[in-house]
Amino acid sequence: MTKAVRVLSAISLFALFGAVAFAQSVSGPGLGAGLIALGAGLAIGLAAIAVGIAQAAIGSAGAGLLAERPEAFGQILIYLVIPETLIIFGFVIAFFLNNQIGG
Repeated sequence: MTKAVRVLSAISLFALFGAVAFAQSVSGPGLGAGLIALGAGLAIGLAAIAVGIAQAAIGSAGAGLLAERPEAFGQILIYLVIPETLIIFGFVIAFFLNNQIGG
């Protein structure tokens, strides 16, 4: 788990420094727009990673519970859907950040 966190943080830092290093200030979107776009991508990407980790734990526990009590399917389904709201929040943040680029 810690190796995955280190790899993801290294990729994020590389993307951030790459965006800053290759930013050009010609006529058009500048460094600020690139960093806003990077933030929007990170908002969705990190939310998706976190939801994947959460749903892996919930799904394995839910499969074990369904083997013992098949009538608990609805409850497990609700538990699997709850983390998806995190991706919706990440999408809303990315949408608002994307609107900041044009204006």
